Amino acid sequence: QVQLVESGGGLVQPGGSLRLSCAASRSIFTINTMGWYRQAPGKQRELVASITSSESTNYADSVKGRFTISRDNAKNTVYLQMNSLKPEDTAVYYCNARPSGRNYWGQGTQVTVSS
Repeated sequence: QVQLVESGGGLVQPGGSLRLSCAASRSIFTINTMGWYRQAPGKQRELVASITSSESTNYADSVKGRFTISRDNAKNTVYLQMNSLKPEDTAVYYCNARPSGRNYWGQGTQVTVSS
C-alpha cells in the first residue's frame, strides 16, 4: 500500500510557475515509476510526466520544455516544476505510483491558470 498526498496547486497567471509535491507514505526508492497525471473538466485523465527509479523521465508533448519532474528519495517525494503555464494547463493534477503489479493515486490538487 502507498498513500500519496499532493500539494502545491493554486491559481496562477499565464506565464507563471508552480511546483507540485507528492509525498508518499513509504519509500519510493523501489517504486519503478512515479508520475503526474492531470484531468481537465470534460476531458479524460492524461499523463503529464513520469520518472523511473533510474531517473529516466518522460513528458507529454504539450509540456515538454516547460515542466520538469524530479524525485527526492530521502524525502519520499516527487515534484513537478511547472513553468510558463498556459490556460490549457488548468486541471486537477494527480500523483501516481506504480510499484510492480500495482497502481496508486493521490487525491489530486487543483491548478488554475487564468488572468
